[in-house]
Amino acid sequence: MAASRPADVRRPPVPADPPVYVIGAGPGGLAVAQALRERGVRALVLERSDRVGASWRGHYDRLRLHTTRRLSALPGLPMPRGFGRWVSRDDVVRYLEKYAEHHRLEIVTGVEVHRVEPAADGAGWLLRASGGRELTGSAVVVATGFNHTPRLPDWPGREEYGGELRHAAGYRDAAPYRGRDVLVVGAGNTGAEIAVDLVEGGAARVRLAVRTPPHILRRSTLGWPAQYTGVLVRRLPVWLVDRLAGPVGRLSTPDLSAHGLPRPDTGLYSRVRQGAIPVQDIGLVDAVRTGKVEVVAAVEGFEDGKVVLADGSRIAPDAVIAATGYVRALEGLVGHLGVLDGRGRPVVHGGRTSPRAPGLYFTGFTNPISGMLRELAIDAGRIAKAVAKAAAKGRGQPAVNSSRSDHS
Repeated sequence: MAASRPADVRRPPVPADPPVYVIGAGPGGLAVAQALRERGVRALVLERSDRVGASWRGHYDRLRLHTTRRLSALPGLPMPRGFGRWVSRDDVVRYLEKYAEHHRLEIVTGVEVHRVEPAADGAGWLLRASGGRELTGSAVVVATGFNHTPRLPDWPGREEYGGELRHAAGYRDAAPYRGRDVLVVGAGNTGAEIAVDLVEGGAARVRLAVRTPPHILRRSTLGWPAQYTGVLVRRLPVWLVDRLAGPVGRLSTPDLSAHGLPRPDTGLYSRVRQGAIPVQDIGLVDAVRTGKVEVVAAVEGFEDGKVVLADGSRIAPDAVIAATGYVRALEGLVGHLGVLDGRGRPVVHGGRTSPRAPGLYFTGFTNPISGMLRELAIDAGRIAKAVAKAAAKGRGQPAVNSSRSDHS
C-alpha cells in the first residue's frame, strides 16, 4: 500500500517588518535597492521627482559618460552593447528605467524626505516626508546624489546684474547662444564640455573663466581608457600616483600655458582627494590651442552690467553660464545627527555607519578616480551585506524576509 501524501504545510505569513528606506532613485539608490532585494531584504525607494534618474534627465544634451559602458553597469544588469563604449545621457536614463523594471524594485515617486530622526522606541528610523508623512524604517540609505542642488557663488553685485546668468544645470544645448558672446565659469568637466559645445554650436565668442587650472587627461589613449588607469591606481599612495601622473600628463596633453591654462602645481591624485576630478578632454585642448575658447581669469563679481575678473579686467558677455558645481544639501536631512563633516559631506559611506547613527548609510557622495557608477555598484553590495549582517545579529536592523518582496 502506497504511503499517503502528507498534507501541504502552509507557513504563516511573514510579519510586515519595517522596510529599509532608500532615499533617491538615481543609480546609487537603485543599485542599493537591488542588492538588498537580492539578499531578501525589503527596500522601498522614495523619490521626490516623478521618475527615476531625475538628475540624469536634467543634464545637457551632449553628455556622455567618461567611464566605459562595461564598468558603468549596475549590479545584475549589463548595459546593452548597442549603447557604445561611451554611453549617452539618454541611454543612461533608458538603462535606469529598465533596471528598475527588470529587478521589480519598489519605488514611490513624488515623495520628498525632509528629515531623518531616530524612532521614538530607539529601534530604526523615523522619516518625515512631504504631505505630512511619517514613515518608520528599520534602516535608511541616503542616495540623494552628488549633484543635488546647483551652487551659484554669491558674487558681489550678482543680484543687481541685469544680464543673462544661469547655472549650468539649466543648460541643454548651444542653440540659444548661436552668434552670441558667452562666458563659461568653471573649468571642470561640465564647464569644459559646455565651452566646446558652444563653439561647435555656433557661439560667436566663448570664454572660459578659470580660477584653478585643472588636470587634463585624454579620455582614451591608444584604446586604453583613463578610467582603467584610475581603477589600477586607486589604492596606491597619493604621493606615488602624483609622481607617476606627472610625466604621463605631459606626454598625453600639450602645455597650454601660452594660452592661459598652465599645468597645475599640485598632484593629480592630491587634487582628486580634494574633490577635483581631472578634466577628460573631448575637444577642449584643441579649442584652447586654436583660440576658439579663450581662457580668462576667475570671476570676482559684477559691476555696472559687466563681469569683474580676478585680474582686474571687466568684460561684457551676452550670457554667463556658471559651471560652479553642486552642494549635497544634506544639512536639513541629517545634519542634526552629527554624521556630516565641516563641508557638509557624510563622514562615512558605503557599508560603514557612524557610531552616532547605526543603521544610517550613505552612497554616491564621493567622486572617485575609478568612476562614480563603478563605485556605486561596489557600495551597493557592501551596504546590503552590512544591513543583512546586522539583521542576523538582531541589532534592531531590518529583519530578513524568507522570500524576496515583489511589487504590492
